Amino acid sequence: MKTEKFQLWENTPGMCEEIPMLTAYIPDNKTSAAAVVIFPGGGYAGRAEHEGSGYAEFLAENGITAFVVDYRVFPHRFPLPLSDARRAVRTVRFNAENYGIDKNKIAVMGSSAGGHLAAMVSTYYEPIEFENTDEIDKEDFIPNAQILCYPVIELLGKGIGHIGSGKNLLGDMLAEMGEELSPNLIVSEKTPPAFIWHTFDDNVVNVINSLDYAKALKEKGILSECHIFPNGPHGLGLCKNDDEVSKHVRGWTESLIKWFKYIKF
Repeated sequence: MKTEKFQLWENTPGMCEEIPMLTAYIPDNKTSAAAVVIFPGGGYAGRAEHEGSGYAEFLAENGITAFVVDYRVFPHRFPLPLSDARRAVRTVRFNAENYGIDKNKIAVMGSSAGGHLAAMVSTYYEPIEFENTDEIDKEDFIPNAQILCYPVIELLGKGIGHIGSGKNLLGDMLAEMGEELSPNLIVSEKTPPAFIWHTFDDNVVNVINSLDYAKALKEKGILSECHIFPNGPHGLGLCKNDDEVSKHVRGWTESLIKWFKYIKF
């Protein structure tokens, strides 16, 4: 496996206390024409390495090209994280030939707040600032599949919404825009199929986030595969610990690889 890291823009638009980057993880033995664009979690305040490079290395080991996005987080607010996410998908499509990728087999993947970002780029299609600046922006930003790991879906909602992520993303605009940016409320016929997993007793992001999103997908006729494990704390990632819970939950990784084959990625 080799890696390549580059900026999403030559001149980053919008507030840029940090420069959004994209890191490619190129497998030594590529077995798939698909690519996965990864948004690590961190409550829109940071980016967890084990949900970024950890996932990318796992995918590359399984012959799938992966790209980790260093998208902007707090103090940057909406629409900048979404702008970075859309730009990342477009950049991978624009460079598909260079990486031996089928531009019609691009999945997004995210955990926790990164799961919200992956779901948002899959469901929120309204124009935002800083788009249509060059040839890359002519590519479609809507992915062909989405992989959501214990995702934040609802930004509002008593006992369900993850208010912390919502405040970091929207600040004083949370009450006004929280529902507009909750993916379960904006699923459409253009939303791509989903692979979702969560743990039933997650005490940080309520499992109902995943269940509500799966329900919304069902109502629009969008296929999904949903794995709800009985136990496990938030942020498990690849579940590399040796305890019984981790050993059980890590089965999601094998299911994901099977799912890729099932949807012919």
